[in-house]
Amino acid sequence: MKIAVLSTDPELYSTRRLVEAIRERGHEAVVINHLKCFLMIEGETTSIRYEGKSISGIDAIIPRIGTSVTAYGCAVVRQFELMRVYTTVKSQAITRSRDKLRSMQILAQAGVRIPKTVFAKNPAQVNELIKIVNGPPVIIKLLEGTQGVGVVLAETSKAAKSTIEAFFGLKANFLIQEFVAESKGADIRAFVVGNKVVAAMRRQGAEGDFRSNLHRGGAGTPVVLSPEEEHAALDAARALGVRVAGVDMLQSSQGPMVMEVNSSPGLQGIEKTTGIDVASLVIAYLEKQIKMDEGDTVGV
Repeated sequence: MKIAVLSTDPELYSTRRLVEAIRERGHEAVVINHLKCFLMIEGETTSIRYEGKSISGIDAIIPRIGTSVTAYGCAVVRQFELMRVYTTVKSQAITRSRDKLRSMQILAQAGVRIPKTVFAKNPAQVNELIKIVNGPPVIIKLLEGTQGVGVVLAETSKAAKSTIEAFFGLKANFLIQEFVAESKGADIRAFVVGNKVVAAMRRQGAEGDFRSNLHRGGAGTPVVLSPEEEHAALDAARALGVRVAGVDMLQSSQGPMVMEVNSSPGLQGIEKTTGIDVASLVIAYLEKQIKMDEGDTVGV
């Protein structure tokens, strides 16, 4: 097969590992910068132009779409979908996972436990918002934030009101969530491939920082999930339709709480922490899914 990794930088760890895994399993690998693609729609025909020519002969794509270019990246993925190219994550699933409010709504509807969350547009409601999420302290998150950027812990009512009013003044979209104190600045990243959790790690925030992201100086250790945690991760990924996902959870007194489902999860932290070849597991899953699709076609 000819498999394309959609990535703006071929030297990124995740991109390199996927390319290595594709080649090691006997396939042809190409890296396509989705920001340099342009989409052609003419009559009933859809195509993608890249580096001066139409893209053809691609059997599958693995999208690595950055948060800042979600809209255009998803448009490119959607175009591949229209061209009947298999993708490890569909454009709609990426869009759902990137919209923090929408993803929380979908997870709640699916019965996945999440922290108590509120979203509002009226600055006069500040005191009520803080009270609803059992604060202070409270967590305040920008909807477009990523890797811990745009996430604030307000430890007092005064700090919460100041932050919320500042965000309202900037016309920023944000969520307010309850603070799960018992998590002690740590979370769990479960890496889901298809219907299985293939690797998991516990991420502990740097001293003095409640955020556990490795990009913010946190440390990771391998962990074996409890059956409840594993089910929560799989249910969350399934609810959002993300086939290859990084599911972030907090350990609370009520059980695991899902914080986020990442549709372009990085491989560096999970592979180096657990020693598991996650990249190869992603390609093996892709092979299986394409084989199943071909079987369905033959049956028709």
